[in-house]
Amino acid sequence: MLEKSVAFLFFLRKPSPFRKGPWLVMLRITVDGISKELSLKRTWETSRWDSGKQRAAGTKEDAKALNVYLDLILAKAQAARTKMIEKDQHITAQGIKDVLSGSAERRRMFGLVFQDHNKEMAELITKGEYSPATLERFETAKKFFFDFLLFKYNIGDVNIHSLNLEMVKAFYIWLRSKRNCSHNTATKYITNVKKIVLLCVKHGWLQNDPWALFDMTLEEVDTKFLTKEQLERIIHKEMPGERLSVVRDVFVFCCLTGLAYKDLAALKSTELSIGVDGKIWIQKRRKKSTTAFKVPLLPWTLEIIGKYKNHPRCIATGAVLPVLSNSKYNDYLKEVAAICGIDIELTTHVARHTFATTVALLNGITLIALRDMLGHKKVSQTEHYAKVLPIMISTEMNELEKKLENELFNCEKRTMTKNY
Repeated sequence: MLEKSVAFLFFLRKPSPFRKGPWLVMLRITVDGISKELSLKRTWETSRWDSGKQRAAGTKEDAKALNVYLDLILAKAQAARTKMIEKDQHITAQGIKDVLSGSAERRRMFGLVFQDHNKEMAELITKGEYSPATLERFETAKKFFFDFLLFKYNIGDVNIHSLNLEMVKAFYIWLRSKRNCSHNTATKYITNVKKIVLLCVKHGWLQNDPWALFDMTLEEVDTKFLTKEQLERIIHKEMPGERLSVVRDVFVFCCLTGLAYKDLAALKSTELSIGVDGKIWIQKRRKKSTTAFKVPLLPWTLEIIGKYKNHPRCIATGAVLPVLSNSKYNDYLKEVAAICGIDIELTTHVARHTFATTVALLNGITLIALRDMLGHKKVSQTEHYAKVLPIMISTEMNELEKKLENELFNCEKRTMTKNY
């Protein structure tokens, strides 16, 4: 960082409105010609002030006391400048003033830091860097953390320097007991809050992560998906009435494409296009993460699209399918499950897992291709959705057995024959 011109000047200013008596003791901070003034909350008689030395004149105790105070203020101002240099921060008159006045420390209240983070995130949504769903998660995490502070400590905010391991442990217990969160859900909320903690570390406001020793490990969760037989049962089961027939078709469409609910509900006919193979594909970005994904449509999904192309809701909105609200959709899926004799709670998430495991992976789709179809940024996310089934292991081992039989074992037989 380039050295900046920094100057400090103590002076007296007449009070406003003017009245007889002592004047205000002030400090002017000037950095590269830009000045900021700070009242030192002291007053002094002009007749007892030495403008040249910028100090109280005389040897009386009150003059000595004021001069000691001014020396302390000057030392603090110089220390603030030195600290900014060490941290490679931009030195400004306002920045030094904030340190001296304590406003810099007040801005280190955790609630204000969290609020600023979420505000910046909201502004970047229009730029495509964050999704509304991500902001919603951080807003919920923020609400829960400050509800916890009020419940546990009867305070509305906390200084970042008061964050400690005991606090995050208590927050976890509160989430589990008062909010009835599962371990993984509670941990995910803490992960959101911890991002703000790490932001404070990154800015140099905290020397280290006070929650570093808190275990953030998630428990392994068995994902639910339909077997091939269960999926076929739903596809071919006659539904009593149009309402359940529509819900069943939408669910099957999800099972054959892997779309999440929000992506399905927002799917427009304009987002169907001809792919590299000359067939119709879905090509768009996920609502949740804005990650691009592309899914070639199977014949059955094309039939479903064709079935509803003249549906009033599709015509009015340009939607591919007449998707109900998430709450109604999930409620009606319970009826579909009961009619089909399936004891799994059907949701679009179950459909997404079914596509990943039963439809895609079980039929030889690679994880890399599946990642692009699901709109994941990392293969590790895809591995959570797609489970390796025993039948997959058996199939691959059978193929290995055939390969070894044809190549390795035949080679050994030929060698044995030559020896005899």
